[in-house]
Amino acid sequence: MCQTPLRAGVSQKRPPIRSARDNNSRARIFSLVEKLDLLAVALGLAALAGINLYLTVFVSGLAIHFHWITLAPQYQSLEVLGNPWIITVAGILYFLEFFADKIPWIDSAWDVVHTVIRPIGGALLAIQVLGHPSPAFTVVVALLAGGTTLVAHTAKAATRLASNTSPEPFSNISLSLGEDAAVLGGLALMHFNPLLALLILLVGIAAFFYFAPRILRAMKAKIWLAWKKLNGPADRNVPVKLPISLQPRLAPVFSRENILGETIAWAAPCVSGRGRRIPANLFGALVATNEDPHKMIFVARKSGRPFARTINLEGSVVTHEPKFLSENLVIFPAGEKGPKYLFIFPRPHTALVEQIVQYLCERLTEPALQEQAAAVSLGSP
Repeated sequence: MCQTPLRAGVSQKRPPIRSARDNNSRARIFSLVEKLDLLAVALGLAALAGINLYLTVFVSGLAIHFHWITLAPQYQSLEVLGNPWIITVAGILYFLEFFADKIPWIDSAWDVVHTVIRPIGGALLAIQVLGHPSPAFTVVVALLAGGTTLVAHTAKAATRLASNTSPEPFSNISLSLGEDAAVLGGLALMHFNPLLALLILLVGIAAFFYFAPRILRAMKAKIWLAWKKLNGPADRNVPVKLPISLQPRLAPVFSRENILGETIAWAAPCVSGRGRRIPANLFGALVATNEDPHKMIFVARKSGRPFARTINLEGSVVTHEPKFLSENLVIFPAGEKGPKYLFIFPRPHTALVEQIVQYLCERLTEPALQEQAAAVSLGSP
């Protein structure tokens, strides 16, 4: 045979050979992506269970039973959701939740009952996705998934409590339909792109913990107002005296703010609403002093630390605004510009709020009356 001689200085090119190291790296990357997909589906189902457990199981079971989706080998453990008995039970419970979720206060009562049920259901779904490789791993998965479900459940329950303060039912209906749509959309996203679903979930959890203090304060305030409304006296117009002493936990806060050493005219316990430089849903007290009729001081504790704000009443209008759960004291400027404040009292404290409004209106008009009297006396011969 005739062979072509190699030229001097020119090496013969050889086809690239994939090393075993490259193959192992690709296998590890593929395995990591597969595990992330499993984790995304497990935590995603847990989060959706916190919103609506029965709809999550019902729709997943229907999709598996009627082969709307094809389960990958790593998800074969979810095939049990396609069992007709599981689909039937989940469907009946979702039918009940569909109507309970749209009735004010019934939805919150339903959420209270499911505070334990949803985290357990979310943990079981996640364990079913990841399998049972070891008892320790099963416990870790149950804790992570149960915590994820509890976060979603808490966010939903807080939103429902906030919407229930309005007597009309349309906000509850729209929220319920929106939650159902979120569950269906989340299931579809997990099917087509589990990693994107995991990213959205992590962002949502981070946002929850960022707003957690506000969410928990709002829940505490709404539950407190509902409890006071249910257990309040039948006659809300019984005359009461304005309280003149502060709670022991708030007395040091007022002393710290009271630089001039003014004396307390009255101190009414309340919850803060919206207001300039005053966070909402702080449990505290409104304090009026005998020396200055143009100011009030709101004292409270925020995350255990003293909190106090002085409210200038000059040029303001004070009104009483009854609401479904509360009696609101509203302070707003007489003109177009100026800060507006809202302070919330329990529903049975109608007479107390009316007395506060009357007291403040009288104090605010006293200087004007004195000026008029002085002008008359100066103009008289």
